[in-house]
Amino acid sequence: MTTVPITRDFARLSRALPFWISLLLIPIVWQGAVWGGWTLLLMPFCTWYLFSALDFVVGLNTENPDPAAAEKNCLKWYRLITLIWAPLQFATVFGVLWFVSATDHLSRFEEWALFFGVGILTGTIGINYSHELMHQKPKGERWMADILLAMVMYSHFRSEHLLVHHRYIGTPRDPVTARYNEGFHRFFPRVLRQCLISAFRAEKAMLARKGRPWTDLSNPFWRYWGLQGAMLLLSVLIGGGWGVFLFLTQAFVAVWQLELVDYVEHYGLTRRHLGDGKYEHTLPRHSWNACHKVSNWLLINLQRHSDHHYKPDRRFPLLQTYGEADAPQLPYGYPVMTVAAMIPPLWRRVMNPRVRAWRQTHYPDITDWTAYNKASNPMPR
Repeated sequence: MTTVPITRDFARLSRALPFWISLLLIPIVWQGAVWGGWTLLLMPFCTWYLFSALDFVVGLNTENPDPAAAEKNCLKWYRLITLIWAPLQFATVFGVLWFVSATDHLSRFEEWALFFGVGILTGTIGINYSHELMHQKPKGERWMADILLAMVMYSHFRSEHLLVHHRYIGTPRDPVTARYNEGFHRFFPRVLRQCLISAFRAEKAMLARKGRPWTDLSNPFWRYWGLQGAMLLLSVLIGGGWGVFLFLTQAFVAVWQLELVDYVEHYGLTRRHLGDGKYEHTLPRHSWNACHKVSNWLLINLQRHSDHHYKPDRRFPLLQTYGEADAPQLPYGYPVMTVAAMIPPLWRRVMNPRVRAWRQTHYPDITDWTAYNKASNPMPR
């Protein structure tokens, strides 16, 4: 891995423009809404297969920008794509909903397939951008994160991610650390249940430390419920009961996409239990890393996940990638790995040997992994 000094060229729009590739997905949604038929296949084809093929052709990016660039005014074109996405997604989701409600050229199945594709957009891009925004200090960015999450009815993700996942990654208290040999089809319903509960408990505990009840208006769950209610109301006003069904279809698909990524990011990786509920500090080795260039353009460097957990407040253009000695490497980018995760035998064949090699490299003294596999180690303090 090589560190590249920041120059004027880094600050130019031309350098940031590859990360704007997500904008090309919006016309694909509208094309499906207008034409229907085979064009409805373009969204899953592009996000799942085309970017995987481009990764194979273009290869890896092992260069690391100097993190000191955060002190310079050179990230505006990188930040802008995350700032404009919320209004663009809002216009797309509800604009397409209005369009299909006002026309009758698509069958019911085609409309459902269209909003399946919208869910791929709001999950692959929208939730990912909300993830970037929720980690930032400006209130405006955090509000946009909340709006994006409300559009997929998953607002509690912000509380769960910031208060639970980042603090307890790789321990039994983190629901989204996928356990060794846990297939995605068992992981998904478990996470849907546990994340909502853990997020609410985390916010309730924070308020309790301030001497306030969970009903206090500062509890962000009131904002979450209000925003989600507004999204549902708008969908019923536009499309009635069928409109709500289509809206919830895209929301479910988006959450499914998110949790597929969560599953891939930490599968089988656990922090050492030091005794008495204490665990080692989070290090780059506790998240899977991928430096595939094109899919990182699409996902604004989300695949440099090892560094994100090591430095959570680092903006996406400055995230670092690591070599095998410091962080475990995925064999392919997320588009390929999330498809593999849907086929448990294939997933285990690809990933279990890598988990075992990771354990042997970093924790050769641990001979019994049973408690780690079953998440039965003591809860962290």
